[in-house]
Amino acid sequence: MTDRSAPNAFWRSPVFVLIAAAMIVFMSFGIRQSFGLFMRPVSVDMGWGREVLSLALATQNLMIGLSAPFAGALAIRWGAPRTVALGGVIFGLGIFLMSQATSPEWMFGSAGLMAGAGLGACGLPLILAIVGQVAPEAKRSLWLGMATACATGGQLLIVPISQSLLLGYDWVLALIVLSLFAGLIVPMAFSMSGAVTKDTGQDTEISLGEALKEAGGHRGFIFLTAGFYVCGFQVAFIAVHLPAYLADQGASATLGATALMLIAFFNMIGSWASGWMGGRLSKKYLLSGIYVLRAMIIAVFIMLPVGPISVSIFAAAIGLLWLSTVPLTSGLVAQIFGTRYMGMLYGIVYLSHQMGSFSGVWLGGRLYDDTGSYDVVWWGAIALGLMSALLHLPINEKPLDRLSQKTA
Repeated sequence: MTDRSAPNAFWRSPVFVLIAAAMIVFMSFGIRQSFGLFMRPVSVDMGWGREVLSLALATQNLMIGLSAPFAGALAIRWGAPRTVALGGVIFGLGIFLMSQATSPEWMFGSAGLMAGAGLGACGLPLILAIVGQVAPEAKRSLWLGMATACATGGQLLIVPISQSLLLGYDWVLALIVLSLFAGLIVPMAFSMSGAVTKDTGQDTEISLGEALKEAGGHRGFIFLTAGFYVCGFQVAFIAVHLPAYLADQGASATLGATALMLIAFFNMIGSWASGWMGGRLSKKYLLSGIYVLRAMIIAVFIMLPVGPISVSIFAAAIGLLWLSTVPLTSGLVAQIFGTRYMGMLYGIVYLSHQMGSFSGVWLGGRLYDDTGSYDVVWWGAIALGLMSALLHLPINEKPLDRLSQKTA
């Protein structure tokens, strides 16, 4: 009979943490990526313009970024499992209250503020920090890619479930079901308590304040943070507004959901491949290449007629690059600065990503209401992609001297 209290029990192992962390982002990210399907039904049913839900979901993205550094700091003092569980509670409650919204203000508070704050603690930023801390150094980039791939694996499952609920019932019931799914995050978070403690990932003796000052004075950290803004702008705009954009072009609602599922499927391949290549090639050059390819794919897509074939090709191509930036970006943070304060430092970088997400989602709704078209935002995403490619080139990927001295 296995002794579950033994130090080498499977539930205390890094592999178990990877599995639990992957399941958490499978759930949280899958739910989050379903919200774009609610744009038209909520706006039509409530008699709102698209800017109302766009602003709420844009604020959600911003709140994820704003709360992520605080979640990272709380995890240092309180423990990551409890912090993630708290995030799951807040996220689930926010979705439930979103289903009961009767005014733009209510929708803003629930879908925007509450759901976003919860995701800052149970979404990708803190989860990737946990994985980065427990992963073997030689496999860190690969493990980060695997966890990222599982995030949109959740999208592959939960998006069609959400679409089926919307078609068979209504958006209120669909959101209530999603809130119940979010509640599953809590027990999954506590399952990591045996392997993840406040001492996990302690690879340096410097204080939190010193780590923040060090990162703030590092040119590579500034460029990495600025470049990640573009990733957030592009993926959030596409995730939220692509279904509506396709419907405007005469496509069916099913094609929009299919596009999101294809993005999710190919992202699983792209994120894993990105993590694998990040352990063998220069992360900054891989990031530059990804942003150039994104810009090219978007440009070709918006210049072609919309149809099942063009949408499927676009979704597959952009899916390969969807979150392939995440294991490389988070991997660079750990590689350069170490893992002890990875949750806090990657949380800051992720804040820039979410500021980009806010811009992409909100401007998509605002400019559509003003002009009746998404064209300006599509071309803006192309220009930003090329700019981000240039920003990553000067980054110094070398670990800081204090990390080299510690391992020498």
